[in-house]
Amino acid sequence: MKIRKKDTVLIISGKDRGRKGKVLEALPFREKILVEGINIRKKHVKPKKQGEKGQIMEIATPISISNVKLICPKCGKAVRTKYKVEGKKKSRVCKKCEQEI
Repeated sequence: MKIRKKDTVLIISGKDRGRKGKVLEALPFREKILVEGINIRKKHVKPKKQGEKGQIMEIATPISISNVKLICPKCGKAVRTKYKVEGKKKSRVCKKCEQEI
């Protein structure tokens, strides 16, 4: 998976299209990521103890990695990435500016 935690991404499809956000968590086994402030859902929570009130919480839910593009920190554009292998070291490279991410 080419997108990792703490990367900045651009949403390219869905209701949040055009927005940017920071990746909070990567879920490679499900091919999804959790982006800060993106794909917010409301969850109704029942009271746990007597006398406590129920509430409606807003939580971020995972989004598919096919719906996002990585923003290159060097050129600032939404780009695709490729891997560059040097010996045993494998690094991500921006396809537009050829800089290591």
